[in-house]
Amino acid sequence: MPKLIDERPEPRDFAIDGMTEGDLEQVLAIEREAFTAPWSRASFRYELGNPRAGNRVVRRGAEVLGYVCVWAIAGELKINNVAVRADVRGNGLGAALLEAAIEFGRARGCFEATLEVRPSNRAAAALYRRFGFRAVGRRKAYYQETGEDAILMLKELDG
Repeated sequence: MPKLIDERPEPRDFAIDGMTEGDLEQVLAIEREAFTAPWSRASFRYELGNPRAGNRVVRRGAEVLGYVCVWAIAGELKINNVAVRADVRGNGLGAALLEAAIEFGRARGCFEATLEVRPSNRAAAALYRRFGFRAVGRRKAYYQETGEDAILMLKELDG
């Protein structure tokens, strides 16, 4: 049953914290909804144990509304995966997750952030541009399941 507009989260109704094993069922459901080639449970479990990873969820109570998975390595914040549940998109949750990811990188001394985005994912690309990311390259046929290119985006992180 679709959610009613008045059930969408207000900014005060959500919190961002670390992803846990207990979040994986909900994270996997969002992943399958958002991506044509979703990550596996094993991929997320690997990320949970990766000391370079920063995995965050946005939640309302026990309900996971979205997540972000990043790595901080050699001064670079690599944003690997961001998704928000379809029924709550457009409410600033993706922006909140991106802010949390950038804070994670800064706290670990990263001086730049990178990510790849599909040219067809205009909403995500627009969000990244609002955060100061700029296109710096293109990876041909990056997405194996569709053959779609990836736009490589970069943001310099200050202090």
